[in-house]
Amino acid sequence: MAFVSHAPTILVFDSGLGGLTVFREIVKLRPDARYTYVADDAYFPYGQHTEDEIIARVVPLIGDLIAEHRPDLVVIACNTASTLVMTHLRETYSVPFVGTVPAIKPACASSKTKRVSVLGTRGTVKREYTKKLIADFAQSCDVTLVGAENLASLAEATLRGEQVSDEAIAAEIAPCFLDGQNGNGARTDTVVLACTHYPLLIGQMLALAPWTVDWIDPAPAIARRVGSLLGPPNAHGEEPEAQFRFTSGQAPNPVLAKVLKPFICASVAT
Repeated sequence: MAFVSHAPTILVFDSGLGGLTVFREIVKLRPDARYTYVADDAYFPYGQHTEDEIIARVVPLIGDLIAEHRPDLVVIACNTASTLVMTHLRETYSVPFVGTVPAIKPACASSKTKRVSVLGTRGTVKREYTKKLIADFAQSCDVTLVGAENLASLAEATLRGEQVSDEAIAAEIAPCFLDGQNGNGARTDTVVLACTHYPLLIGQMLALAPWTVDWIDPAPAIARRVGSLLGPPNAHGEEPEAQFRFTSGQAPNPVLAKVLKPFICASVAT
């Protein structure tokens, strides 16, 4: 696509609020843009639904959102959805799409011990798409797929101001850490965050990790892809224009509004 000469309209879509981690990075690169962030909270979590159900839900929903908001570009800030619907979306709609897929290629390229774990939802780690990424890009790495049952919901809970115990998070990430089980004593040195919710918990995960690893967050790479498609910003306003929508129809309450605000202002300030 040609660079957009006007201030672009960008639609960011996720099953919940995990896509805020992607949204934040895009705002850094395009503070001049108009944003609509849509959380499909009425259908969250996607892991509770079958692949066919997710496709049947997301493809027409994105069509409705395109018709309503007329974006210049759509970001699917959800690994589970992206591994299922991107082909359908690109075949159905003419708007450019940027998806979110497990960052297996850069993780395996940077791993020193050649032992990498992919931490995602159960749906994401069982997808053939994910397995093909491993087959194509793992090189000589030993890749472990870890399907976290509750981590996305725990991240949503933290955004609602609820206390999430260290024990709950530690139990979800523990299978990522393997030590000396591949015959050469190597242990995991890289963990791919294959769900956009997970960086919301990075502080606790860093503290709870049994040893230091590189945590690969795909959000900066997604933002760079958006920038490469739309071109450089045209102007720098004090604050990007953004609206947040929830498919359940709820309006952001004061607690949630307070949570959302830094994802705009802090991004511009950095």
